[in-house]
Amino acid sequence: MKAIFALLFFSTSLIISAQNTLKQDIINIEDKLIEWRHHFHQNPELSNREFKTAEKIAEHLKSLGLDVETGIAKTGVVALLKGDHPGKVVALRADIDALPVTERNDLPFKSEVRTTFLNTETGVMHACGHDTHIAILMATAEVLSKHKDKINGTIKFIFQPAEEGPPPGEEGGAKLMIKEGVLENPKVDAIFGLHINSQTPVGTIKYKTGGIMASVERFVIDVKGKQTHGSQPWSGVDPILISAKIIDGLQTIISREAKLTDEAAVITVGKITAGTRFNIIPESAEMIGTVRTLDPNMRTMIEKRMKEMTETIANAYGGEATITFQNNTAITYNDPDLTEQVLPSLQKVAGEENVELMKATTGGEDFSYFQEVVPGVYFFLGGMTPGSVESYPHHTPDFKIDDSGMLLGVKAFTQLTLDYLNNQ
Repeated sequence: MKAIFALLFFSTSLIISAQNTLKQDIINIEDKLIEWRHHFHQNPELSNREFKTAEKIAEHLKSLGLDVETGIAKTGVVALLKGDHPGKVVALRADIDALPVTERNDLPFKSEVRTTFLNTETGVMHACGHDTHIAILMATAEVLSKHKDKINGTIKFIFQPAEEGPPPGEEGGAKLMIKEGVLENPKVDAIFGLHINSQTPVGTIKYKTGGIMASVERFVIDVKGKQTHGSQPWSGVDPILISAKIIDGLQTIISREAKLTDEAAVITVGKITAGTRFNIIPESAEMIGTVRTLDPNMRTMIEKRMKEMTETIANAYGGEATITFQNNTAITYNDPDLTEQVLPSLQKVAGEENVELMKATTGGEDFSYFQEVVPGVYFFLGGMTPGSVESYPHHTPDFKIDDSGMLLGVKAFTQLTLDYLNNQ
């Protein structure tokens, strides 16, 4: 009996010692984590142009002894860490591109980078926190590479370009990575991603089962009328009037047909182009907008009704109209079973009281395309200084993230990865 107790005590001591070593490795990485984030923030690159960003990422991953591939989906970097024991394959993803935004704050590491984007001179800024995502995943890779003996399976680190969308006429982002086989060889069983948030306090994590972010679709409506003098509207067909009636009609799909008690949905017309001068009723008009949905069935219904309503209203006023859709992202859908499985891991590192169930957001994320192929979970990480009086939204010149929020991201990625692989 004494021998059994001694063996149990020895085994428990080894487990505690290993856990303490892992925790200490995470604590020790924070200085590097912040240094990496500041570097990427000062040296941002736009979608499909993340050349130097990719070089620095690859250099670090190679220094850890990982199997590294570059040039995936133009500038993407993928690395494999094989554990000492067989098991499943889990992927961790970080997006790496910046935005055409001119930074406007007093950070000592602010971006001064300038470029020309769509024929307009602009600054370049990590105005959505992708610089923190890169640093978090680089740090996670370093920590886990020191603990291969604790890994049952394989970890695939995916550094994805062009999450904000490739330039016009180019492919890119998660879709292109999938097309080029990023979820194969070895085949990924589950994927995890996070997004830092400037309006969520440091130390907290937010999650949601099912649709957490909306599908994003761009639509274009071409309205055709009949040109005439502005003083004689009866001699023509006014496409501007038809456009106004279509906009009004589209909103009734949301207010009267969409079951908003199930999920939210939005139809927005963001641009109208028509006419050349004040006294001419033009021949045509063009409307461009976006549809956001969180339920696949609702998305199908809304698209169908938009098409019907657009054509019918135009015909009723003597004109013609066509609508075309371009899908930008799918619904970011957290697999319910997988979410339930990893929730204890998030609670373990943040504290149960700091892991909050959130409502869905109508923002979009192309991480959703990975989730269409394999089960995935996406969650939000707090990046706002606790007690801060003012925080700035993402995609704005004043956007800021508190560096102290990143270490929880490393802890979360590390814990949920080990728990997922080792509890199969």
